[in-house]
Amino acid sequence: MTNQQLMQRDLAVLWHPCTQMHDHEHIPLVPIAKAQGIWLEDFEGKRYIDAISSWWVNIWGHAHPHINQAIKQQLDTLEHVILAGFSHEPIIELAEKLVALAPQGLSRCFFADNGSAAVEVALKMSMHYWHNQGEKQKTRFVSLQGSYHGETLGALAVTDIPLFSETYAPLLTQHYRVPSPDWTQAPEGMTAEALARQQFNVLEQLLIEKHSEICAVIVEPLIQGAAGMKMYHPVYLQLLRAACDNYGVHLIADEIAVGFARTGRFFACEHANIRPDFLCLSKALTAGYLPMSVVLTTEAIYQGFYHPYSTLKGFLHSHSFTGNPLAARAALASLELFALDPQLQRQQQIHHVCQKALEPLKNHAHIVNIRQTGTICAFDLVQDKASKTPFDWRERRGLQVFQAALEQGVLLRPIGNTVYVMPPYVMTDDELRYVLKVAGNAVDIATQAPAKGSDVGVSLP
Repeated sequence: MTNQQLMQRDLAVLWHPCTQMHDHEHIPLVPIAKAQGIWLEDFEGKRYIDAISSWWVNIWGHAHPHINQAIKQQLDTLEHVILAGFSHEPIIELAEKLVALAPQGLSRCFFADNGSAAVEVALKMSMHYWHNQGEKQKTRFVSLQGSYHGETLGALAVTDIPLFSETYAPLLTQHYRVPSPDWTQAPEGMTAEALARQQFNVLEQLLIEKHSEICAVIVEPLIQGAAGMKMYHPVYLQLLRAACDNYGVHLIADEIAVGFARTGRFFACEHANIRPDFLCLSKALTAGYLPMSVVLTTEAIYQGFYHPYSTLKGFLHSHSFTGNPLAARAALASLELFALDPQLQRQQQIHHVCQKALEPLKNHAHIVNIRQTGTICAFDLVQDKASKTPFDWRERRGLQVFQAALEQGVLLRPIGNTVYVMPPYVMTDDELRYVLKVAGNAVDIATQAPAKGSDVGVSLP
């Protein structure tokens, strides 16, 4: 089977996610035959380094032998069972381990099957909790400008990326937006911490005025991923936690992208030493093997639903594949790999290697805002470095970086004009250096190339 044959079959029947399918009239699909470690291999033997962990999920690379073996053993015992009224050992053990790892006080786990579903659970659970407490006027949420929390309608309603949400506005409940503490917005001379404090003042004023109708504030701790890897100071989370306590509002931490050591701590909230009321996890939860998500919450919130059935106060949300044993076993195997390096020394080393490898890019004429949090690094493409004037989105410079890097055997997936790397933890130091060298070369090619026309749509997210 050749790549071309697979592409023809694919385009005859498939509709790909987050894709303008018209693009594939001139941008070839990349059919993958197999994968091992950091490498993807197509049907003609060409290999690609997966520098984005396949949409941020494959933290241990592909086909890790320990996780493979755990799933195979589980498959021979129990592949699936309904979790309503039934249970099984893998899901109990996973919940126990997550509670032990999470910020103290998050003692209950509600499982779902993807990140958007986890956000939906947290939103519904927060509103329903207040409803059960007699505060039925609490129906609104607060999120940051540039936030991304998923594609289902509830999650999309607290998302602030017009590319994803604008068309569906008539279907979406209106909530509050407040300025992002993204440090790249800071004027010259202002620190990231000072900007975070300044931006928080707007949120606090909103809570003062509207707390009686607000259920929760939802944030992506430290990094707003789909907005273009926008990073901010942890003091914002500290101030937010205190304000939520003061004004009787829940705090939802959407760590779907940044949980499981991506930021250098096991959970991003640990950088601020806070405990949210709801912690949403997915993506790296099963190391990319199987769909699963979880919402961790407090005993107080759990008890808010713990009543006789006749009160109709139960949380009756469900998913058919909730708590799947195979997914749970994959997640447990991944946690066992973390246990081999409890101090997260590998993640710290990745940070240091990337930091040094990014140095040569600081003087690039078309690169600004080089930034890093833990194992995630990013930078922005601009027409002019002095003014930071971005390239017109219609030119699709990020897409050109994607294509140029792919030619050199590296999978990058820029978000508009933002180029980022989110590597598997098994990537070696030399491989990391190579990836960032290729990223720089790809930027050279993309910024010297003629501009693409506006007829090809928007950049690959």
